[in-house]
Amino acid sequence: MNDEELTPLQQWEQRYAGSDAVWSGRVNDSLAVALEGLPPGRALDLGCGEGVDVVWLAERGWDALGIDLSPTAIERARRAAGECGLDRGAEGAGRAHFEQGDLDRWIPRADAYDLVTASFLHARDAQARIAVLRRAADGIAVGGRLVVLSHAAPPPWATALHEHRAEMLSAHEEHTRLALDPAQWELVTARQIQREAVSPDGAPAHLEDSLLVLRRRC
Repeated sequence: MNDEELTPLQQWEQRYAGSDAVWSGRVNDSLAVALEGLPPGRALDLGCGEGVDVVWLAERGWDALGIDLSPTAIERARRAAGECGLDRGAEGAGRAHFEQGDLDRWIPRADAYDLVTASFLHARDAQARIAVLRRAADGIAVGGRLVVLSHAAPPPWATALHEHRAEMLSAHEEHTRLALDPAQWELVTARQIQREAVSPDGAPAHLEDSLLVLRRRC
């Protein structure tokens, strides 16, 4: 069975099975800057993977929930939170907790979160991704924020043999696609970010990301 015949769940489980840690284990600098100065509250991370962003939020006082399709990713995330005592709420910190679930079917409670983050959220297609983000926006309380960090361009080492099939949008294009009511949502940030990286062959490279931040007015 090739990758295209696998379900999304099977694809992710296969990917996690190939490595003890798929992701870097470090919060993205752009996300950290975007959240700087926000008072802690209730947070949700969409497609949380191995939980690094959720743990980072909990360390800073947030009651943070991560949702991911992969049971393996959720198991690793829970283990990471437990090692820090954040699964119970460490002294002077918040709490990190996790749920396995399909975001295509997930519906949030109204006004449930003060912050929703989506860092490089994977979806079956662009329309499904926008639908997930719109539903997440419905769960944000007044004054809360939606923070979306995305790839804005393929990595420089991508070739025709390694095609990047996902549609990549600028922050302004993603904002337009979301089409949230401007009377309810203030655009805080929509910009491109360049970050340093290392290519598969070890050469230094630069990657282009987009950062979109929206605040709920009412």
